[in-house]
Amino acid sequence: MIHFSSSVSSLRASEIRDLMSLANKPDMILFSGGMPDNDLFPLEEVDAIYNRLSTKEKQIAMQYGPTHGIPPLLDSLSDYLKKKGLPVNDNKILITTGSLQAINILAHAFIDPGDIVLVENPCFIGAISAFRSYQANIVSIPLTPAGIDLEALEQTLDTLTTPPKMLYLTPNFHNPAGTLYHRDTKLKLIELMRNRSIPVLEDDAYSELYFHEEDKIHLETLKAMNPEGLDICYTGSFSKILGPGLRLGWMLVPEEIYKKCELIKQSIDACSPSFTQMIAHKFLESGMEQEYLKRIRPEYALRAETMSRLLRELLPEGCSFTEPRGGFYIWIKLPDSLDATDILKTAIAKGVVFVSGKTFDPHGIANNHIRLSYCNSSVAKINEGIPLVVDAIRHHQQQVVR
Repeated sequence: MIHFSSSVSSLRASEIRDLMSLANKPDMILFSGGMPDNDLFPLEEVDAIYNRLSTKEKQIAMQYGPTHGIPPLLDSLSDYLKKKGLPVNDNKILITTGSLQAINILAHAFIDPGDIVLVENPCFIGAISAFRSYQANIVSIPLTPAGIDLEALEQTLDTLTTPPKMLYLTPNFHNPAGTLYHRDTKLKLIELMRNRSIPVLEDDAYSELYFHEEDKIHLETLKAMNPEGLDICYTGSFSKILGPGLRLGWMLVPEEIYKKCELIKQSIDACSPSFTQMIAHKFLESGMEQEYLKRIRPEYALRAETMSRLLRELLPEGCSFTEPRGGFYIWIKLPDSLDATDILKTAIAKGVVFVSGKTFDPHGIANNHIRLSYCNSSVAKINEGIPLVVDAIRHHQQQVVR
């Protein structure tokens, strides 16, 4: 008999993942995945970048690189992060194979089996899986429209008998809830966490995908605020601002944390792909990323508004959602009497797929929400698919009434 490690044995296949495997029909309308639309990738820019690479740059791209990242990308990414107000000079950058690897590395650095990790509820499923793989005791804090529930967080911190090892947050256009933390929430959060010796993992994959200039005051990251008495481990990604196929992310962390994380990264994969690092470097160095972002923000905003308008018009009484101001997602609250997985099964039969709420519950229980992604569907597909989602909700609502 094969005996697996206790950390692997604690991992379980999701019933949602099994359902998604049924949804791979060619004509299925996909409101499920959090990936950019293939038609929006900067293909011409990437072609131009590669064709302009010198022989030496191509040789660097084809070779192993340093564990922490190739020097050209570290330089251009430093400049990019400085423009976002991040304290690059006081911290160190580690290039990772996607931002999920950054989360995994930080989890590896801090978590022993049974350690407490605080997260929002709902929470990014990738982070939940990472923390579970290190056998963390996940304690969740409710999310409000303004950000994490600070009163609940303070009460939890005051009542826990063992200090948490980490607080994980997604303040800017949360996955799945779409929430943008209010600036006041961020400032109060910093004061609450200051001098507690609990690192904050700030996951920031979506902040460049804002729809409204007036939101910029709320988009400043916790890391950019650079508070004293609080270690903030900031993670970011090229997946949403260039392409997920590059498999490139980063962390910006205090040097003491960086040293441990670099050793962990070295033991996992030695280095991230030099080839895609070179592409990302040229993308940043040339300023192409700003032109690209200016091009895609209005398109995602149009898709978000189209989906929001249809939901406002069609959702039955008892359902609610907050209109997104950026990012990729709309998070619909259903009446407590409805089960999102039942609705998902009906929706799949109608030709449309989304993700049900308990996927994002760290405890796998609450299932009265659904996450809709507008990022990977055209306006035409949104117009076609949202009525099908609403029909599935109405069908189950009527069954409950009977």
